[in-house]
Amino acid sequence: MRLAFQIAWRFLSSAKRQTFIIILGISVGVSVQVFIGSLITGLQESLVDTTIGSASHITVIKEDDSLITNIDEAVTTLSSSSDFIKVVSPVLDLGGILEKGSEKKEILYRGFSFDQANQIYKFDQRLVEGQLPDAMDEISLGIGIKDELDLALNETITFETPFGLRTLTIVGFFDFEVSAINQSWGIGTISTLQNIIGEVGVSSIESQLTDEFEAEALALMIDQSLIDMNLVTTNWMSENASLLSGLQGQSISSLMIQVFVIISVVLGISSTLAITVMQKSKQIGIMKAMGILDRDASYVFLSEGFILGIFGAMGGVLLGLGLSYAFTTFALNPDGSPVVPLSINLGFIALSAAIALIASTLASLIPAIKSSKMTVIEVIRNA
Repeated sequence: MRLAFQIAWRFLSSAKRQTFIIILGISVGVSVQVFIGSLITGLQESLVDTTIGSASHITVIKEDDSLITNIDEAVTTLSSSSDFIKVVSPVLDLGGILEKGSEKKEILYRGFSFDQANQIYKFDQRLVEGQLPDAMDEISLGIGIKDELDLALNETITFETPFGLRTLTIVGFFDFEVSAINQSWGIGTISTLQNIIGEVGVSSIESQLTDEFEAEALALMIDQSLIDMNLVTTNWMSENASLLSGLQGQSISSLMIQVFVIISVVLGISSTLAITVMQKSKQIGIMKAMGILDRDASYVFLSEGFILGIFGAMGGVLLGLGLSYAFTTFALNPDGSPVVPLSINLGFIALSAAIALIASTLASLIPAIKSSKMTVIEVIRNA
């Protein structure tokens, strides 16, 4: 094997331009894999984060849409159901109308325990003015409501509900960068909402997972645990079928691109090395006349494929990372953020390099078999 490797190195060194072109071809193929894979993964992560990054993955509600009164039991059951669950937050929702003079605005007043809810909704990052409510009869509003009603911090406003009128103090404004939320949400403490309703209960119990794609399977299991409490679950996967279909389509298209890139690289290496067998037929004949075994002759071209694969994989990884860096540097939104944030996964990069190496080695099988069958008499006849 060592002799075959040395001969392969000499063959490649003697045709530097041809060797460089082959390595460049492999590098381009690997770089396309790395770049496309990182781009698609980054796009998927961005879509998922935008859609459900600040939303509940699994939500527990009462079957008859009434309030959940056994809050502690439900929270404990949900929290202990799986290691995937990282945060559980009770929520109490109440629809009503904000009134300022003659102007009215229908809103959804949501009561949270902010220590838990902040881990889901990141309210502290969304605040543009003021603070989160932490006392009775305080409310923070979306900036859309602020603009529509011309509101200011520390201003009091009347909140009309089916349970009567309530005077609330505005302590903050937030921006979710989602118009529907900014124009309809008000947030406060659970105790404030419970005091308005006059009951101790919550509308739902929200949760987020460490792996959001486990939501559907986990929800089915949790349903069995909650059945005795007349509680059921909803999950983001069943409610966002179109998003999941789009993510699946992106993954399939990415895989197809990578498969065709690999096929083109394999065909290119195989055909080039097959030509090399013909170019080096005299040298092969001389080596066989000197006693080199057919097996060692085939090892020469297998070694060539291996060497080309190593350098091609290294060059491809570097070129792919360079393309990724250039994309995130020049393809920017008006605010300076990347149009699509790339996801650099070291495991995926290592896999792409390994695939290139294996593909290059396998591509050398055809010329390796051809060289092993070549005889000295055949070489002399064709000389």
